[in-house]
Amino acid sequence: MRTAILGPAERAEALTAMAERELDVLVVGAGVVGAGTVLDAATRGLSTGLVEARDWASGTSSRSSKLIHGGLRYLEMLDFALVREALKERGLLLERLAPHLVKPVPFLYPLQHKGWERLYAGSGVALYDAMSVSSGHGRGLPVHRHLTRRHALRVAPALRKDALVGALQYYDAQMDDARFVATLVRTAAGYGAHVANGARVTGFLREGERVVGARVQDVEGGAEYEVRAKQVVNATGVWTDDTQALIGERGQFHVRASKGIHLVVPKDRIHSTTGLILRTEKSVLFVIPWGRHWIIGTTDTDWDLDKAHPAASSADIDYLLERVNSVLNTPLGRDDVEGVYAGLRPLLAGESDATSKLSREHTVAHPAPGLVVVAGGKYTTYRVMAKDAVDEAVHALDQRVADCVTEDIPLLGAEGYRALWNARARIAARTGLHVVRVEHLLNRYGAMTEELLELVKGDSSLGEPIAGAEDYLRAEVVYAASHEGARHLDDVLTRRTRISIETFDRGTRCARECADLMAPVLGWDTDRVEREVEHYRKRVEAERESQRQPDDLTADAARLGAPDIVPR
Repeated sequence: MRTAILGPAERAEALTAMAERELDVLVVGAGVVGAGTVLDAATRGLSTGLVEARDWASGTSSRSSKLIHGGLRYLEMLDFALVREALKERGLLLERLAPHLVKPVPFLYPLQHKGWERLYAGSGVALYDAMSVSSGHGRGLPVHRHLTRRHALRVAPALRKDALVGALQYYDAQMDDARFVATLVRTAAGYGAHVANGARVTGFLREGERVVGARVQDVEGGAEYEVRAKQVVNATGVWTDDTQALIGERGQFHVRASKGIHLVVPKDRIHSTTGLILRTEKSVLFVIPWGRHWIIGTTDTDWDLDKAHPAASSADIDYLLERVNSVLNTPLGRDDVEGVYAGLRPLLAGESDATSKLSREHTVAHPAPGLVVVAGGKYTTYRVMAKDAVDEAVHALDQRVADCVTEDIPLLGAEGYRALWNARARIAARTGLHVVRVEHLLNRYGAMTEELLELVKGDSSLGEPIAGAEDYLRAEVVYAASHEGARHLDDVLTRRTRISIETFDRGTRCARECADLMAPVLGWDTDRVEREVEHYRKRVEAERESQRQPDDLTADAARLGAPDIVPR
């Protein structure tokens, strides 16, 4: 497979190519499901296109808990099929598909009752491990273990002694969700898919009752294209109903949005060598290791306001701090919070009024000839959702189409990753970078790390860290614009890197440096650089203001005080 470059020229070529010749499949929406769908279709030999109104993973798929997991709590709901499916996918990602992006992570579950709780919870975790192994792809993770209170406090000294009588420790996996989606898109492009972000579907093309394509507007340049396709797949997540409305019908099901917020705090604020999973009155709360930080989340509340920029209110933040502080020796305060982000889960409505009880199953439907809709589900099972969507689409194609092969298609950067990891000390010596820097790059780009190192070889200043965001190298900003489809400063600070949630200033200190690095790649002049920086600062100000508001309504109004950089 050739390395896919998603720079400005490649984006323009993709839009032109999609408009020139009828596609077999056009996918609308580049979250994890849409990106997975375009990869599935492309690797079956179908001519395929992907359009996204904003940026790869700019909605739900960049704002998750960043976990690849079977869903331990779904065992309690007796949803064994969902857990088994998710555990298989977790194993595939860890072992074969994306070992450079998906990593094991330990969790401690504090027990608060003697006797029965250890038996009850221990049985559940044992079943979880057994289902993982039986999937054929779960042998890479350690099995769970039972800990006494004393042992648990050695592993997690941050816990209050009266918060537990003992504990269980088990393993799941995690990834950078936005980076994972960008890698999926690049992988699909490497197999011949035409992909374009900043390309909004404004309507569907019809011939009688049949959908035969979509009208696509280049949000950046203003041009409009008619993209014809034998089958169109609507994979727009929480926007599913809005997209369906473009053909004058809602479809066979309704997607309801549930808001989940997360806090990011520095690693030194919680003294622990393991993540935590805590019970709440509604669901569970995770404290997740995240590099030099912790991610704390999540909430689960109904949301019917702006979908593009869901806002975290002061009440949301207080809720998470209160829950996590109930078990910590040293409570966290607002001043400890580096970052806050809010995302929306696309849940299939109809099963329950409480969003935490709505289905995490997915549904595929064919509401009109030529149009397939896929919705619901969870991040971990994106590949299964994509397979089901393409299976549905190919039923209506007048040609023989191969079966799904994505179970055996490593994502870009996976092949050769382990060999490079073993050679990381030698790479560090050759490049002059510290070995920790090389490890950072390998765990973000895998074998594509060599492409970043070539940039550094050509300009040694790109091997320097970004001022104010020292975890990242300057080369990563240039690479995001030249290879990964980043079109705006916000794309780089929020999704290609996670600077917007990993620094107390939310990325405002390094905004100009990053914009200056992007400018030559994207052809920006001084005025455009200034506009990008000013927009980003206003976005951060609006987010901070929303997080001071008491409720969703006022938080939403405050967040919408910062307009998008271009009309979306």
